[in-house]
Amino acid sequence: MDLELTGKVALVTGASRGIGRAIAEGLAAEGARLVIAARGAEALEEAKRALEATGAEVLAVPADVGDDASVSALAEQARERFGRIDILISNASALAVTGDRASWDASLNVDVMGAVRLVEAVLPTMRTEGAGCILFVSSISGIEAWPMPDYGYTAAKAALNAFAKKLAVVEGANGIRTNALLPGSTEFPGGGWEMMREHQPDIYEMARRSIPAGRLGTPKEIADAAVWLVSPRAGWVNGASLVVDGGQSKGIR
Repeated sequence: MDLELTGKVALVTGASRGIGRAIAEGLAAEGARLVIAARGAEALEEAKRALEATGAEVLAVPADVGDDASVSALAEQARERFGRIDILISNASALAVTGDRASWDASLNVDVMGAVRLVEAVLPTMRTEGAGCILFVSSISGIEAWPMPDYGYTAAKAALNAFAKKLAVVEGANGIRTNALLPGSTEFPGGGWEMMREHQPDIYEMARRSIPAGRLGTPKEIADAAVWLVSPRAGWVNGASLVVDGGQSKGIR
């Protein structure tokens, strides 16, 4: 299936590894031009080289979505290079899952306000173009309460789901679609669930057993859904919170 993404300019944050990198790879395979961002310059440059090796056109910009000036500079460099931003995928997360105040602060500043900063940076251009697509990578933690004290993370992801719906309603008339993607537990090298498997196997096993297939998801499985969501082939999907979790969440919605 041609997802009609050839030549589109996509900005992906948290793109140096895991789900963000898999999304960038999926977009590249569909012919999109990429702006990838993450805090770690070395890992980001490695991702850029790997994507360029597949023939993709890539701009890599080290950036911290928790900082206003950094996000503004990221958007400006993207526009200088490509002239526009057609797609925004806000994927960066503080992954702050403890129950203390610091976890709340990090989750709200990075997960929620990071998305706000990015949206504010791209909306003017998208409104001028009369088109655009925004995707927040949220989590099933935003719709289900797991028995762990990740209060700030859960609240932040729920806020992203609400933000996506509100933007869809307000900006839809300007030709801008906004959705949220809700992955379940996803494992990849160096990721949180790999570390959980090694250091807190009881929690890892609880998650694994909650999934009918008996395994955690992969970044590519999440990315495949994300790439479709931001493509014109999903043009009538607006304001959705799409769960991609292999049946891990149990609510009927």
